[in-house]
Amino acid sequence: MRFRDLIRLSFDSAARARMRSIMLLLAMTIGVAAVIALTSLGEGARRYVAGEFQSLGTRLIVVIPGRSETGGVAPGLLSGETPRDLTLGDALAVQRLPGVERVAPLVVGSAPVSSGALEREAPVMGSSADLLPVHGFKLARGQFLPLGELSRDTAVAVIGDNIARELFPGRDAIGGNVRIGDRRFRVIGVLGDQGRMIGMDSQELVIIPVSAAQALFNSESLFRLLIQTRTRDEMQRVRAATIEAIKQRHQGEEDVTVITQDALLSTFDRIFTALTLTLAGIASISLAVAGVLIMNVMLVSVSQRTSEVGLLKAIGATRAQITALFLTEAILLSGAGAVMGLLAGLGVDWIVGNIYPALPLSPPVWAVIMAIVVAIASGIVFGLMPARRAARLDPVAALAGRR
Repeated sequence: MRFRDLIRLSFDSAARARMRSIMLLLAMTIGVAAVIALTSLGEGARRYVAGEFQSLGTRLIVVIPGRSETGGVAPGLLSGETPRDLTLGDALAVQRLPGVERVAPLVVGSAPVSSGALEREAPVMGSSADLLPVHGFKLARGQFLPLGELSRDTAVAVIGDNIARELFPGRDAIGGNVRIGDRRFRVIGVLGDQGRMIGMDSQELVIIPVSAAQALFNSESLFRLLIQTRTRDEMQRVRAATIEAIKQRHQGEEDVTVITQDALLSTFDRIFTALTLTLAGIASISLAVAGVLIMNVMLVSVSQRTSEVGLLKAIGATRAQITALFLTEAILLSGAGAVMGLLAGLGVDWIVGNIYPALPLSPPVWAVIMAIVVAIASGIVFGLMPARRAARLDPVAALAGRR
């Protein structure tokens, strides 16, 4: 029996038993499609988070008030103490450190923003001129916050494009005045559309000088301190120097958490990689179920084709050839199901990608290879027992239609 004959006989057998073949193809297709779709979801989430952090800028170090311990509880929290506030003085001290290129203090809150009779609630961010290159904001028109001392309370504002359209309908917002809370500001710039960046929509945001934000919210505390180093190689050195500088200002207490962008990205990358592997493992169970179905259906096929096996043995077919015939049929059906499953999984990715365009859905290469290999391996492993059972049939009994 030539290889071409083996393939032809396997195709003929699969074509004759259409319902059986469709069941096997469907089971394998669902299993592979599940692996592709779920791993794409995990990989897409990982890429989305990485893109969000990359959009903040590069060579970034974030200083957060309060010390993060292993258990996730800040020191003094259980006794009712609160961590020491980050202040503009801390920002100025960090700004003088070698290796630091820019420092952008952040004060975040929400306040009513109005122009004439038009008013709406908006998130308000207080910062400095360095926020533009550090955070990666883009201007649609006008200018950003002016350079100057952090403590200088200048009544200017940069607003998002949506706010500009709502509060200044039919006219340019640049040069206009807005009231934020109980304070008046002159609009000097409008932010461009960058979508959502770490939960904030640039079109809905209002940015004012940090000292003005502190006066507006009646608080000297900073929400975060963003530091941009001169080079990537200096990030760890600047991080250590930042901790030491703030520690000296806080009476020897190390009460801040300093995170580098690379470390944060690496942590999230590990989390989402583990999630993707878990989803792949769960989806692979369906491939094992499909393999069991292959075994059961092929066992039924052996009992239905005893006369055919007897005829093949009577004309000289060996046990190895009979085994190869049934095994080839299982492998062909598994392979076809794997290809159909791959196409179905990519189709699901395309549909979900159109519904949620911000999520970059595409399966990792290893998941595609794993799904196809496991699908074909299932066909081989679970098709082997029925194939060997067919090969052991007595030719005389098989011709008579007995098992």
